[in-house]
Amino acid sequence: MRKFFTILICRLMYFLGHLIGHGSSLPGQVALKLYPNILSKVRLPQMVIAVTGSNGKTSTVEMITHILQKQGRNVISNKEGSNMDWGIAAVILSNCTLGGRFKGDVLVLETDERYAKLTFRHFSPTHYVVTNLYRDQLTRNGHPEWVYDAIRESIPEDCTLILNADDPLISQFDRDRRNVVWFGMDRQSFSVDKNVSVYDDGAFCPVCKSRMRYTYRHYNHIGEYFCDSCGHRKHPTEFTVTSADLQNGIITINNSHNITLSFKSIYNVYNILACFAACSQAVIPPETIAADISDYVLKSGRVVEYTLGESAGTFLVSKHENSISYDQSIRYILDRNEPCGVIIIVDSVSRRYSTGEISWLWDIDFELLNADCIEHIYLLGAHAADLETRFSYTAIPPEKLTAMPVIETAVNEIASKNHSRLYTVTCFSDKAKFLSKVTVK
Repeated sequence: MRKFFTILICRLMYFLGHLIGHGSSLPGQVALKLYPNILSKVRLPQMVIAVTGSNGKTSTVEMITHILQKQGRNVISNKEGSNMDWGIAAVILSNCTLGGRFKGDVLVLETDERYAKLTFRHFSPTHYVVTNLYRDQLTRNGHPEWVYDAIRESIPEDCTLILNADDPLISQFDRDRRNVVWFGMDRQSFSVDKNVSVYDDGAFCPVCKSRMRYTYRHYNHIGEYFCDSCGHRKHPTEFTVTSADLQNGIITINNSHNITLSFKSIYNVYNILACFAACSQAVIPPETIAADISDYVLKSGRVVEYTLGESAGTFLVSKHENSISYDQSIRYILDRNEPCGVIIIVDSVSRRYSTGEISWLWDIDFELLNADCIEHIYLLGAHAADLETRFSYTAIPPEKLTAMPVIETAVNEIASKNHSRLYTVTCFSDKAKFLSKVTVK
């Protein structure tokens, strides 16, 4: 009866929350207070796919769900992004019968990398995708190696790991395991021989701390690496991007399966590759996966088209406190190679906790914006002065920079400039503050 009433209360709270437009993790929090190991009493489906990592979790979960649903699977996921243990409990219990039987054929979960060890105390995923590990929310997460340890504690013995072989930190997860599926990317035209970023988290081997060597890098510490001291190196990959033409938006996996990109970004390529590997474990033919994911437009709001005045704009969600996320947005803008204005907003650093810690601004490759195609750069939000200080250490001419702390005032001024193209880069915490003042397509 305890299980019955716990699930009933969770379902009622979940239903009422969505009825009034406030979905949250509260139903799961209440359920876990009433019955701490309730998730161990639920009959989950034969396939439970979990996705974690610093970046790409939400997008990868969305694409996996999309492909499985197109093949007729009844897929349930935490698409609203409640990825901690309370939110996951809310999603699972609200989609159960009162007797504890899960209603879906497949459960796909985005899980916060720090909280995964709490999420999987009472149940285990059958397949576990780890996308990447970067410097991310250092106030909360500390160093990426600390996050690696947190994820390692969450990995069940009998699940299949689906891992990014191009990340030297993630490559350690294979120790004493046989059920690992590796994905990665061969050298491409955009790959480089040396690190070109502000900092280098791939300088030393994560296993023995000796100097790491790279054959090539796709960006930052992601690429083909090896350690002469202990032998740690990139694993051979089962799912490989053998060709990637970001200019024309076409990638090829395993020399056979072509996929066209709706968003021509290396980030998107890795998310698609992780999705491809995961869906292959669901025994979906590779040609079907490629067809279903080609030209797929994400619905999670990571990329939003808008107009401001006479200017067409693209809004790129980039995580605050995550320099690599910003770097990839900057590189995407430069790859378009068109005259444009760039808007960077840092108003609230985080939605989860109160912090004014902005040292991460110094890890972002803002120097790249010193390009002929960049007409002007607008620095907006409460931390506009901090951004201006950071930019003063680049070679970007001061006359190309305008700092404005009040977003509404700034938007009105930018609207009068009539750039042929605009790009806005900021986090979810500041997304609505900008999009509410422009015309979203």
